[in-house]
Amino acid sequence: MAVSEVVSSRPSLLSRVAAALIQWIDSDHCPGGADKMRNEPDKVDWIRVMPFVFLHAGCLGVIWVGWSPVAVWSAVALYFIRMFAVTGIHHRYFSHKTYSTSRFGQFLLAVFAGTTVQRGSLWWAYHHRHHHLHSDGPEDAHSPHVHGFLWSHIGWITSRRNFPTDYTKIKDLAKFPELVWMNRFDLVVPILFAISIYFVGVGLETFAPGLGTNGWQMLVWAFFVSTTVLFHGTACINSMAHLMGRRRFKTEDDSRNSFILAIITLGEGWHNNHHRYQSSTRNGFYWWEIDPTYYGLKVLSWTGFIWGLKDVPQSVLEEGARAEHAASVAAAETAARARNEHPHSALKHVIPAAAAIAVATVNAAGNQMPKKADGPAVHKDVSELAHELNARQTPSAASDQAPHA
Repeated sequence: MAVSEVVSSRPSLLSRVAAALIQWIDSDHCPGGADKMRNEPDKVDWIRVMPFVFLHAGCLGVIWVGWSPVAVWSAVALYFIRMFAVTGIHHRYFSHKTYSTSRFGQFLLAVFAGTTVQRGSLWWAYHHRHHHLHSDGPEDAHSPHVHGFLWSHIGWITSRRNFPTDYTKIKDLAKFPELVWMNRFDLVVPILFAISIYFVGVGLETFAPGLGTNGWQMLVWAFFVSTTVLFHGTACINSMAHLMGRRRFKTEDDSRNSFILAIITLGEGWHNNHHRYQSSTRNGFYWWEIDPTYYGLKVLSWTGFIWGLKDVPQSVLEEGARAEHAASVAAAETAARARNEHPHSALKHVIPAAAAIAVATVNAAGNQMPKKADGPAVHKDVSELAHELNARQTPSAASDQAPHA
């Protein structure tokens, strides 16, 4: 009986492994149904996430391929170029539709976003919309307050339950078969992108050998290293933008604004702003809040490729200004209470005493040292200076003490 149970369990195990392997190619492959998978408990599915592990392991290739300025700078450039694809396309277009483009333009945007190796744009949009509906609640897949920092940063994407795309929640996007196909076969664009980078390196080695790079070096730096850092830069919004920074708006979640995260993610760090009003193309609501993604989209709109960029309503801007004013008043009141509890007037007694000690020390040292020959009176005596300083401070000190009399 025990043997038959073991034998009967093998097909189930094998089918699960086979399903995971097929999902590497076909992301919509769910033999038991997508709903069943979404109801599974949170845990790491190591078979399914092997491509993700492979991406990180590829960074170790720097040990063998070395480095060159062109390879390293290519990695840096592709980080920021593709961060713009994450923030400006995955997020501000597909997730929130904060601007418009043509159907062909939409397809090109999806191809560009595919180079980020962060799954398909429809999967990305579905999960992000779900995040806004349940932000920092039990149903939020990557809330650091619910699941902890590490799970919100990287763990959630390794769970089977977060793998399927719920097309019923993104009907406005699922009606385009070309987008569904790219979402289903989401490895096609990354593989073609990696191959292209490799051959660019081969071309540079052949036609510009002075640059000191080659195909493998470019593949490791411009693809593996750049893509891995890009993932973690993006993940900082899930894990850190709900933990660090300031809260201007009293949203129902714990979203925060962070200048540091805004630099790392080209403007996504103004997360509290975004959770207050999601439909704006701008995350940096005010001119001093740096938002490179918005600047890029604005320039792109001048070409006619995109249009209809949505601004922040004046009422929301005024709400933010009132919140900042209230915070400034509260800070001033706190500072005033601190001054009352620890008055600075004590320093007025400490400083003259310290000056007197210093003068006495100088005079004492002068009495013990042999006198120099008399010369022109270039400087006044130290005690005279101290006396004049004390005379000048006396009226102000009296006036300071008058109210307390």
